Amino acid sequence: MALTWLISAKSVRSRTASIGVPMSQVPVPQVLSPMLELRREQMFPTLDPEDITRLERFGERVRFAAGERMVSTGEVSRGLFVLLSGAVEVSQRTHTGQKNITTYGPRQFLGELAQLSNRPSLVDANATEETEALVIASRRLRDVLVENAELGEHIMRALILRRVGLLETGAGGPVVVGIAGQSDVLRLEGFLGRNGHPFQRLDPQSDSCAQTLVERFHVTPEQLPIVLCPNGQLLHNPSESALARCLGLVSPINPDTLFDVAIIGAGPAGLAAAVYAGSEGLCTITVDCRAFGGQAGASSRIENYLGFPTGISGMALMARAYNQAQKFGVDMAIPDEIIRLRAMADQGFALDLANGEIINTRAVVIASGAMYRKLDVPNLAEFEGTSVHYWASPLEARLCTGQEVALVGAGNSAGQGAVYLAARVKKVWMIVRGPSLEATMSSYLVERIRAQPNIEVLTQTEIVALEGEGRNLSTLTLHNRRTGETTSKQANHLFLFIGAAPNTDWLESSKIARDAKGFIRTGEEAGRDPLETSIDGVFAIGDVRAGSIKRVASSVGEGAQVVAALHGYLARTRQPDTEVEPILAVETL
Repeated sequence: MALTWLISAKSVRSRTASIGVPMSQVPVPQVLSPMLELRREQMFPTLDPEDITRLERFGERVRFAAGERMVSTGEVSRGLFVLLSGAVEVSQRTHTGQKNITTYGPRQFLGELAQLSNRPSLVDANATEETEALVIASRRLRDVLVENAELGEHIMRALILRRVGLLETGAGGPVVVGIAGQSDVLRLEGFLGRNGHPFQRLDPQSDSCAQTLVERFHVTPEQLPIVLCPNGQLLHNPSESALARCLGLVSPINPDTLFDVAIIGAGPAGLAAAVYAGSEGLCTITVDCRAFGGQAGASSRIENYLGFPTGISGMALMARAYNQAQKFGVDMAIPDEIIRLRAMADQGFALDLANGEIINTRAVVIASGAMYRKLDVPNLAEFEGTSVHYWASPLEARLCTGQEVALVGAGNSAGQGAVYLAARVKKVWMIVRGPSLEATMSSYLVERIRAQPNIEVLTQTEIVALEGEGRNLSTLTLHNRRTGETTSKQANHLFLFIGAAPNTDWLESSKIARDAKGFIRTGEEAGRDPLETSIDGVFAIGDVRAGSIKRVASSVGEGAQVVAALHGYLARTRQPDTEVEPILAVETL
């Protein structure tokens, strides 16, 4: 059903009247936070005349009449628009109407990260007077960023900051209508948040606009959540893949394209390999079944990564790497799931996707990481998605603000999660099987946990039972392994940081050697060069590799190292009648 009443370009007043919401009740979000206001000049820079001259060879001059639509929300735009004359008004769509962002004038440029990735736009743009612009297509925009370092830096920074501004308001993205805390609502919010895509959530129990939508489309409580996509489609509790395709996050893969390398997994290792492979001229595609960032992307703060003395959130670090890879022309297929790897007779490989598509590639890098381990408690699944969580992001913190929560684990991820939650909840019960934290956690985190008055560490303790009503957790039963005592704790939310198992089940039909725990053997263990698996041309890096060090820095290092091995393999297998220019390595991380 096309929701033209929601996404038409009419005024806010006529739009809100059409769904029965008085203008006096319509909240208008602030476009920029104070932090972004301080960086407004970086978000909306004015280029020097010399910059315009440099850009001329990358685009074409196009004229637009006054009132002409140049960019539409939900549609792929022509690229980056560098204004030579005239003026363009940019606005964003909210569930209540149109909100102006800014007006561009001569020597300014219109675009954000959607133009870099050639995905549907998140804003509308209309020429307010006769306008001439230099239109730079997405593929040529990448050339600009690489070939003109200083100018490319200004443009890239502006594109990123503009996306951050859109993320703050949620405008331009889908509207998720559902009850706060519902498992499928949390699932969709988590998916959109992890993919860096703006969205708005409306709760029909507290928002009159949401209630009006539910009544208008005769949606029963059992049918929630619904999602309204910018292109006008209405989805009933969609899968993540269906939502991604509605939003244009993924595009069909051309079966005639032969990639130099396909990277499976977009965590730190996979993204590092993508950045280095792309920067060195390899035709590269990166695939992940859910979102970029992997487990690192869910980390609230990483403080021991080189070059970030004040720390950085995992999502921020991984988003930078993701954008960096796209800057170097890496294709992203996220979310797309690979279910099978097949070696072909011509020395290449075919990767079968769950949606029936096929990726043809000369080499494969497996960076599929690991899956979260789960407690051995019979009814755990009943509370997953609502009360049991495997990472501590702002979304989960919002759910349990002011409450008492339990957290299981004694590694660095557990420590980071406990400290992050402690600033937002009433109390954190930290449940540890071992006798202390020191043997498994970095000392700086141990000291920080001890300094938090609302974190209590229960050592030599494990959870043996969960109780609750419906899908909402209420009580934990704990067993002290030293004394044998059993006690109960009240908690509505449980966070699990108890390690991970290798994500290699999809390799069952392949001949890739794995160890007893399922991790992929490489190097001497596989009778190959370092990082190469038992199959020539297939490499493994990061947490999925047997013997790997479970640190972000080591994963990034392996991602860089594997590209050198890729060059060697591709050189050996390249057809003798094809000559290539030698490629100089470019340090990018």
